[in-house]
Amino acid sequence: MTSQTRPDPIPLTVLTGFLGAGKTTLLNRLLRDPALADTVVIVNEFGEIGLDHLLIETVDEGMILLGAGCLCCTVRGDLIATLEDLLRRRDNGRIPPFRRVVIETTGLADPAPILHALIYHPYLVMRYALQSVVTVVDAVNGASTLDAHPEALRQAAVADRLVLTKADLPGAEPEALTARLSALNPAAAVLPADAPAEAVLGGLFGFDGKAADLRDWLGAEAVARAEAHDHGHHHGHFHHGHHHHDVNRHDAAIRAFSLTSEAPVPRGAFEMFLDLLRSAHGPKLLRLKGLVALADDPGRPLVVHGVQHVVHAPVTLDAWPSDDHRSRLVLIVRDLDAAFVRRLWNAFLGLPGIDQPDAAALAGNPLAIPGG
Repeated sequence: MTSQTRPDPIPLTVLTGFLGAGKTTLLNRLLRDPALADTVVIVNEFGEIGLDHLLIETVDEGMILLGAGCLCCTVRGDLIATLEDLLRRRDNGRIPPFRRVVIETTGLADPAPILHALIYHPYLVMRYALQSVVTVVDAVNGASTLDAHPEALRQAAVADRLVLTKADLPGAEPEALTARLSALNPAAAVLPADAPAEAVLGGLFGFDGKAADLRDWLGAEAVARAEAHDHGHHHGHFHHGHHHHDVNRHDAAIRAFSLTSEAPVPRGAFEMFLDLLRSAHGPKLLRLKGLVALADDPGRPLVVHGVQHVVHAPVTLDAWPSDDHRSRLVLIVRDLDAAFVRRLWNAFLGLPGIDQPDAAALAGNPLAIPGG
């Protein structure tokens, strides 16, 4: 298959959330939306998700056609094999030409392995494009779950969308939980459980397959506001010697911040910055998203996103989605100093503050930068 005949990549959404968060209820509601009629949903087991009332017919072993017109299939041992099989069936005309995929991560606490598998696979990365990560959080037990389970914190930190369920039940604290989630991951929108399917599953691409509102997907403005608020709050209370919310000590290791550049970025410098950050601090880099103006093609921005040490194959847009042509990166990290990353960024861009050999030494890899 040549580059001229290669089809556009299929948007793929990962739906995650801790045990009991309400993923099954949310997914059942979304599957009734006619907008999902050309969607494939991948679940671990049909029985776990209770789709009997939507069932019309069995298409093949491990695959059923749902009442809303979308296909649902089960993971048979290996997600990679399932995704490859779907492509073969689609290309051979054995199933309808679906336009998006939703993977429901029942039984998997951490979405990172799924994202790694998708990004690493040389064929799947050409045929599927990560649309978004949606994390479901229970408004009744969500706070205690975040306190007790580091996996739940990571789920919330890597999300593009956070869906709050059970907000109408006794004991729910949606306002406090929303504030905590927004502090943990300001780049992610917090949505109610009855939000439209397009709002929940949206992200890098719209339901028409075209680039969506990337400002919303990137969330750079929200991160900048959160940074400014945190700076002012910390400055104003520096001498008070008390802690405002005990739960924050559980979240303090995770933080979001942004990097920007007014001038286009040299391609080589940007690639070396990413390589050094991933190789030296990959496990601490929970999520990275960005729009980058490269110096050799500033009119066509590069869309970059990744999880930990793995970065998705960059997508080049035909034009900027708005009048703002600055390079903007949003990073969500764990136990990684934002000031260090900013100094590293400035070093590769040749901005004042630190020279390249110092940046390499700070990264603990003096051989990573030529001349370092």
